[in-house]
Amino acid sequence: MTTTGRRMPTLSDEDVRAMLVLMKGSDTVELKLTVPDEGHRSTIAALALDPIAAQIRQVFFLDTPDLSLNKSGVVVRARRVQGKTADSVVKLRPVVPSELPDALRRSPTFGVEVDAMPGGYVCSGSLKGVADNDQVKEAVAGRRPIRKLFSKEQRRFYEAHAPEGVGLNELTVLGPIFVLKLKWVPVGEVRRMVAELWFYPDGSRILELSTKCLANDAFQVAAEARAFLSERGVDLSGQQETKTKKALEFFSKELSGSTTQA
Repeated sequence: MTTTGRRMPTLSDEDVRAMLVLMKGSDTVELKLTVPDEGHRSTIAALALDPIAAQIRQVFFLDTPDLSLNKSGVVVRARRVQGKTADSVVKLRPVVPSELPDALRRSPTFGVEVDAMPGGYVCSGSLKGVADNDQVKEAVAGRRPIRKLFSKEQRRFYEAHAPEGVGLNELTVLGPIFVLKLKWVPVGEVRRMVAELWFYPDGSRILELSTKCLANDAFQVAAEARAFLSERGVDLSGQQETKTKKALEFFSKELSGSTTQA
């Protein structure tokens, strides 16, 4: 695969300085790249990705039909995972690490991460929990209270940041999204990479490649990852998409259309 001659999106000097400040206060940095649709097949072949080795996931977002949580910087998600325990998360973004309460930063289930991709970045704080795959299935089907998927700590975090009057049990299930996730260490490399292929109900897909590192290593890892992908012909210049934004907007529009038709 060859690139199309487009330039890779870049950050301004001001953006880089702002990102550096956020990275200094974060626990981890995740470097991400989404591959354009026309490059999915060639990228999978170039990286020798084996879909049989991928883990199946079912992702459900929870919000109001008009995405009032998302507009307030809150993301709520539950996820069923093949062969593993399900999980839940209440995420706040963007955040400034230095402004977060010390007690929250000390929580073993809370993490601050900077997601960086060509031309953009965001810092988020996530409070994670565990759940049972069957419990998630029951909750999204309306047979179990949604709030039961979240710990007391997650509920308090949610209540502190969600719009007033929007309780967990009042949220609408937005999903599911079918996901294949593959972790692998490329031949000749030492750092693990992750590939996620998200299948949306309208037939569209997002292929995201990523790797995680500590803040101090971010620029070195980014340079190494860019060189590795470029050598294998992966297009680094495509328009970047975010998996969550696309999912929320799709289901919100779908619900809006259903309401209009009714």
